[in-house]
Amino acid sequence: MSDALGRVRAAFADAGVTGWLHAVDIDTGAQLDAGADQPVCTASVHKLCLLVTLHELAAGGGLDLTEPVDCPPAGRTPGPTGLAAMRDAVRMSLRDLAYLMTAVSDNAAADLLLHRVGLDAVNRTTARLGLARTHAVHTFGELLATLREDAGPGGARVLTDPHVLTRLRALDPARTNRSTPRDMTRLLSAVWRDEVCGPEGAAAVRRLLGLQVWPHRLASGFPFDDVHVAGKTGTLPTLRNEVGVVEYPDGGRYAVAVFTRTANPAATLPAADAVIGTTARLAVECLRAGPASRGGRERDDRG
Repeated sequence: MSDALGRVRAAFADAGVTGWLHAVDIDTGAQLDAGADQPVCTASVHKLCLLVTLHELAAGGGLDLTEPVDCPPAGRTPGPTGLAAMRDAVRMSLRDLAYLMTAVSDNAAADLLLHRVGLDAVNRTTARLGLARTHAVHTFGELLATLREDAGPGGARVLTDPHVLTRLRALDPARTNRSTPRDMTRLLSAVWRDEVCGPEGAAAVRRLLGLQVWPHRLASGFPFDDVHVAGKTGTLPTLRNEVGVVEYPDGGRYAVAVFTRTANPAATLPAADAVIGTTARLAVECLRAGPASRGGRERDDRG
């Protein structure tokens, strides 16, 4: 285990990031902890908490996922994907908004769901599940507004200035949406064990996480046709995160949460993205090789 931790930390250093990781075998409880209780900014990873809350409410009869929602162009939360990038009026169901929020991290879809559900409901869900260090402070539109306010008159172009970065509330876990790697793997484990949302709702959450389109972070560490990765990314200036579950054909399933921060403010840093997959694979290989892994499970040469 100590060797694996050393390799994880070395991989973070080689990629030029500070990283925090927690990985757990969902069935045995074996785990690897590399800063698992560090408070972190969740960014769009917090959409997972909203997704679970939405399906919890649906399972309890609090809402109908087929309920239609109108989304006029005016006032949409900005973003590069989904409704946030569209220009015309749209009407779709809550569950289709959940798909866009999860698969392409659509900010506008997420805030439409938050308008229906409420931040308080999201926080009640995470509190009820024992995620004591997970809390939503802002909608996604409000989060982006803090970036604009804190950047000042210089706008987006000054977000590469280290002095500006130090004053961004969105990069301070004490003042923004936050969690810890351990809280996120606990939430994912509950979803994969059908402990939240009811079996039908949990299956729906797993399906949506499996439809995420981004292959450059967690999934990059598991480039195998028979290994399935389901996850949710999160990105802000200097921050790159992903949490998810890796499932092997022999039945092994592992919840992994990786949060990173880099001193380099560049928006494109392939090594910082890829190290999320690299460290996740190191952690999962360690868990699969350890004595706590299921004794009857055969292992192939990938771990």
